[in-house]
Parts: sequence; C-alpha cells; structure tokens
Amino acid sequence: MTDVAPEPGSGIGGDPFPGPGQDAGPGLRAGLEAILLVVDEPVSEITLAQVLDRPVAEITKTIRELSAEYTGTGRGFDLREVAGGWRFYTRAECAPLVERFVRDGQQTRLTQAALETLAVVAYRQPVSRARVAAIRGVNSEGVMRTLVTRGLVEEAGTEPESQAVLYRTSSYFLERMGLRELDELPELAPFLPDDMESLEEQKQ
Repeated sequence: MTDVAPEPGSGIGGDPFPGPGQDAGPGLRAGLEAILLVVDEPVSEITLAQVLDRPVAEITKTIRELSAEYTGTGRGFDLREVAGGWRFYTRAECAPLVERFVRDGQQTRLTQAALETLAVVAYRQPVSRARVAAIRGVNSEGVMRTLVTRGLVEEAGTEPESQAVLYRTSSYFLERMGLRELDELPELAPFLPDDMESLEEQKQ
C-alpha cells in the first residue's frame, strides 16, 4: 500500500497542523483553551476568530465541541456561552467543594502574588483587572478571584469607556488591616506608576 502524505492544514480531531510555510504552534483547540483560561469576561466567537486568525464557523464548531467534551468527561469545570461570549466556569456540582476550600482557606496566609495584587487595588481603587495586570506585569485574574472570594476585594461598578469591571477593597479589608478608613493606609501610592500607556510601551 502506498503511503499518502496528509494535506497541509489537516489534522486529527479537527485540530489543524501547520502546513508548509506556516509557523509551528499550538493547534486551534489549545489556542482556544489558553485564551479562555485568562479572559476576564466572556469573549465572543468573532473576537476569538480574529485573534486566532480562523473562520468564525470553525471557531464556533470547535468551541462547542470542547464544551461538549468537558461535560461528557465530567470535568470539574465547564465552558459556557454567557452574554454573547464564552468563558470557563466551575461546574455546579463542584460548588460545595469549592466553597469548603475557600472557607478553610480563610485561615491561610495570602501568597506574595495576592499581597501585591491587594496592594495595587488598595492604592489604585477603583481599578480594573487589566490595570492591575499592567502594574504587576503578570495576569492577575486568578489572584483577583481569590481576593474577591475571600471578601477582601469587591466589585465597584464599571469603567465608562471600556465597560471593564472595577474593583475596590471591602470593609472586611479595613477590618483585617485594623483601619478605620483608607486614608490611614501608609503612603505607598507615589511609588506606583501613573502612566499605564507608557509602562506598556516600555514592556514591548
């Protein structure tokens, strides 16, 4: 039997391989998972198609396959379509375990990353996750989620221009810090960069 080489762009399970002249890189499924793992808000299929440079129909088909796969294999998370976009969420059946973990974790000390993030929120509030990430130079979604869950940080409306969710410290934060109001925080704000655009340009 004569072996037939696969055509460029074909792959197994709908996950394309790069053809001749294309840069090797992650497949479509891996790319979708990587992006959806770090998004702050549900992201639309059109946006995913633009970022991954793929047809919208292909994105729609693949993302629905992933969602069905996660559900079918009983993963602890699922991929849901909410508010015109897609995002990972903890599966409802796992809620009691997550709540127990969070509740028990109340007594544990904050990590260095959590302390850094909490400091940025405290001195820059109200602040979006994107701005926190820009200041820290690293994605802070998971840490922010932990701080919100532990009651130290809370939502404070949305940014008028971008509609990004804003965050501030809570009354519980003041209680834990032994403060009556935010004005009693040490003078650290001057050490945080004011110009986020310049900061981002320097990192490029």
